[in-house]
Amino acid sequence: MFSIALFEPEIPPNTGNIIRLCANTGTQLHLIEPLGFSLDDKQLIRAGLDYHEYASIKTYSNFDAFNAQHKSHRIFAVTTKGGTPYQSVNYEKGDVFLFGPETRGLPESIRNQFDETKKIRIPMMENSRSLNLSNAAAILLYEAWRQNEFKGGI
Repeated sequence: MFSIALFEPEIPPNTGNIIRLCANTGTQLHLIEPLGFSLDDKQLIRAGLDYHEYASIKTYSNFDAFNAQHKSHRIFAVTTKGGTPYQSVNYEKGDVFLFGPETRGLPESIRNQFDETKKIRIPMMENSRSLNLSNAAAILLYEAWRQNEFKGGI
């Protein structure tokens, strides 16, 4: 129904947690290289428990390759530099949530490819830097799924 895309993820347990999230929600996971780990990393596998076999994961050699495959989808750049509150968007089946690397977020060159309405932000306390990647992915995914009445689940 929805997709999560991780641009150059760096921390294996975060991706493992997101694999588990995707398996439990029927969400497609897209990994955009280079990755900061291998897909057989022990921490990645441990965080994902035994859900890897239930998750649909695709990898792409770079952002252009990913973007070319998803021209027909609405892609939302999730960024602390976004001006659109995540809860103000009406999410639709097929929407993609794009997250950047844990230590630096989406680079400006990627963010600049998105209209301001497609740069979404999760509210935080003033002077906070960021949320954990897997927590942010869960917040967005469950809001989108809730808006669509949890179709395909429960």
